[in-house]
Amino acid sequence: MNVERTFDLLDRYREHFMKEDALCGKQDGVWVKYSSQDYIDYSYNFSYGLLELGIKKGDKIITVSNNRPEWNFVDFGMSMISVIHVPVFTSLSTAEYQYIINHSEAKMIIVSDKKLFKVVNPAIAASGKSVQIYSFDNIDGVKNWKEIVEAGKSNAQKHSKTVEDLKNYVRPDDFASLIYTSGTTGKAKGVILTHRNMVSNFISAASVFKLKPEDKYLSILPLCHVGGRLGNYQTQYSGSSIYYAENMGTIAVNMADIKPDGFDAVPRVLEKFYDVIISKGNKLTGIKKKLFFWAVNLGLKYKPYGENGWLYERKLKIADKLIFSKWREALGGNVRLVGCGGASLQPRLERIFWAAGIKILNMYGLTETSPIITINRQEKGKVKLGSVGMTIEGVEVKIADDGEILCKGPNVSPGYYNDPELTKAAFDENGWFMTGDIGHIEDDKFLMITDRKKEIFKLSNGKFIAPQIIENIFKEAPIIDQIMVIGEHEKFASALISPNFKYLDDWKTLNKISVSDNEELIQHPEIQSLFSAEVEKLNKKLSPPERINRFRLVKDEWTPATGELSPTLKLKRQFIQNKYKSLITQIYFK
Repeated sequence: MNVERTFDLLDRYREHFMKEDALCGKQDGVWVKYSSQDYIDYSYNFSYGLLELGIKKGDKIITVSNNRPEWNFVDFGMSMISVIHVPVFTSLSTAEYQYIINHSEAKMIIVSDKKLFKVVNPAIAASGKSVQIYSFDNIDGVKNWKEIVEAGKSNAQKHSKTVEDLKNYVRPDDFASLIYTSGTTGKAKGVILTHRNMVSNFISAASVFKLKPEDKYLSILPLCHVGGRLGNYQTQYSGSSIYYAENMGTIAVNMADIKPDGFDAVPRVLEKFYDVIISKGNKLTGIKKKLFFWAVNLGLKYKPYGENGWLYERKLKIADKLIFSKWREALGGNVRLVGCGGASLQPRLERIFWAAGIKILNMYGLTETSPIITINRQEKGKVKLGSVGMTIEGVEVKIADDGEILCKGPNVSPGYYNDPELTKAAFDENGWFMTGDIGHIEDDKFLMITDRKKEIFKLSNGKFIAPQIIENIFKEAPIIDQIMVIGEHEKFASALISPNFKYLDDWKTLNKISVSDNEELIQHPEIQSLFSAEVEKLNKKLSPPERINRFRLVKDEWTPATGELSPTLKLKRQFIQNKYKSLITQIYFK
């Protein structure tokens, strides 16, 4: 059957993939498996229940939830009756939730747990709107989502024909979902996505990943994130079983449990995996340590499909047997594919994971492009490590005169909700969507991203600085966790550096250094010398204007919870500049 609307996946399950573990989530420490039939039944009953409650076509329902099978039941339950799903990050503040409630004009909110209820409920009160609230978990005094399902079950006969009629009226270009971009500055924008936007993209993605019905896929990226949602849909299109990671802290345990064939990730997740592996390598001694880092250095030189020659490939086989096979075991033993996007991926990580037999399919896109614009493939000639791949099927890309990446295709959003001016500003005079990213095309097919257009700044001598390129080079150093390059209108470029404190814990032990806290650590003369030497070494890879002339270490680890990173783990530059204003003043006016 043809899949043209997101919920057509239910019929695809019915025809091709009737299985016992279609969607799986952990409850009270035990994996709970939902069959394809469960998926279909819950989705339809939720539809009937919404109609019973008086929810109508075009109404909006917000979900604020962790990844779990129930998210899918309510997602398709809404879309079958043309109710707009507004999935929102779980890391926002009460004020941010209030803004989204008001802007989206939502009629209902479903939260996953008590902790989120305590943040979201005051936002409803502050909005002054009459918004019903339900929860997935059982919370005293809060209506449970299963009440909607039960109301639907009891009234199935009454509403079944209406749901079928409403389904038949849904067209591919109909408004299906409203996604608020996390943003690194200002208010979140409400991106309109149609069925065609999402369906065209996940079908094209499925042809790249080539998952099989017998595969297991670990869903890590939040389902409210357009990349996580894309992975979710394309995995269902292929009929693979989806297991939802409990949280970022349980990924390793979840992988050991289910032994997935693939998973989705942002670069930050891969950076953390790599840091843990290197940390374990540093604790080895003697010949074991030498072999470990021989394999790592070999992997960092990797080129796919034998491009390095037969001798390299022979050494790689030895490295695989001794070292890299153990890396795969740490990820469950079966992982062969990782879909990665959302931020800039360090080329060294891509190379070493490919060397270890785990193909990182690096991709590029935005919420407004549903999301994939380009992606690396698995086949020879269709992958270039360090790039973000070739255009996905059905999508066109061109580079504007100023280097901005422009995009056209069925995946491109029609615009922003209730904001015609912003919508108009997003497209050029010929209808190309302006991504705001700067890049170029190599070998006539592979897209290279160099920076965000708005983040490029000019030094006082007129030289332009693209901070992301510099930041990615510096993040290759194991002692650096995050870095932000600064220097707009100044004489030289500088940086704020958040150290990799886990790495430094091992370094402290090895060098017998005792300090009471991070603040004392970053001021220690040996730590300052360590970072100075690393900055000096990495500066050699840069042109003179790009080099980091001065830097300051900060005592904080940057996270979405503390505000320095967006929910998609991008730097919130304005926030960081305000937080460390006095440090920046020291750099330029000392």
